[in-house]
Amino acid sequence: MGWIAVADAGGRWLRPDWKDSAPERLLPRGTLMVEIPVTRTPRPERILSLERESPWPGSLSLTALPGEGLALVVTQGAQLVQAVLPLDLDGRDGCLRITFAWDSPARRGRFAAERTDGTVLALREVEAPPPMLAADAQGLNGGGLALCALSEAVEPLGPVPTLAATTRVETPQGARPVDALDRADTVLTRSGEALRVLARLERSVPSRGSFRPVRLRSPFFGLRADLVVAPGQSLVVSGTDVAYLFGCEAVLVPASALVNGRTAVFEDTGPVVTWHQLLLPGHEALLSEGAGIESLYVGRLRRRRDLLRETLLAEVPTGMMPEHGGRALKVLAPYEAITLAEARAA
Repeated sequence: MGWIAVADAGGRWLRPDWKDSAPERLLPRGTLMVEIPVTRTPRPERILSLERESPWPGSLSLTALPGEGLALVVTQGAQLVQAVLPLDLDGRDGCLRITFAWDSPARRGRFAAERTDGTVLALREVEAPPPMLAADAQGLNGGGLALCALSEAVEPLGPVPTLAATTRVETPQGARPVDALDRADTVLTRSGEALRVLARLERSVPSRGSFRPVRLRSPFFGLRADLVVAPGQSLVVSGTDVAYLFGCEAVLVPASALVNGRTAVFEDTGPVVTWHQLLLPGHEALLSEGAGIESLYVGRLRRRRDLLRETLLAEVPTGMMPEHGGRALKVLAPYEAITLAEARAA
């Protein structure tokens, strides 16, 4: 189970067991994921279109509708499934992750839009979606999309892990790889506290778009060794330059904003990458290779039971699910992070 097709503007990968499959092989459940930049447009704009004539006619389309949101249309022979996701695209910036997940045997589907940090913006159920076929996976093309991918599983929504398995996290017993830690283990935080881990999350995702690995290079930002993280992983940065530029003792800097070819670079790996992250009682900074790194931030997700069951956190016991207030440190905007990175690299 997992990702079977991954594509972007640079090319396409298809898992061998699906590449060689008969076109009529059914995909009874799965997830289609795309990432797009949010742009203001005065007219409907087609995001993705899949069409086939054999082994039997079918199609899928995603369209951005100004003033309305996102429209999904799926056909399979005489069957037609439509859904509109209300969303104010004109009032948003950045990148949007759109997913359509289906479980045809259960006659249930899900159409959702998220920020790339996993914040769910809109969600609606889709009734009785038809299965997709191997022919659809074989015809998937990234076009001009930052990411277009197809999974044979109903993929979760919400917070996404962001640390490589080998990331060494400080504990009272010394540094340990994050994938060796689990519930009830204890970690050290940047503030000096020893806190118990509530859960370790793990997820395999396409290694493109907002999931593309970033290598944070030492000795920049106080690192003793390189760290490989997802673009959304934030690093705690402090120092006199931070105090001078931003008027505070420390800030959170997303890894994606640090990529400049020197202090941080994108790292191309295989088509799929597995990320890990730790859930703590509070929104704390872990310690890794001499630097502070943000732990999983879940906000007030526990208040949204309908949404919580669609996330990786669904298995966390109700009594252990924390609530995180606003982030304790300022999160730098991209232009602020560029200013800081250039100053550190000089």
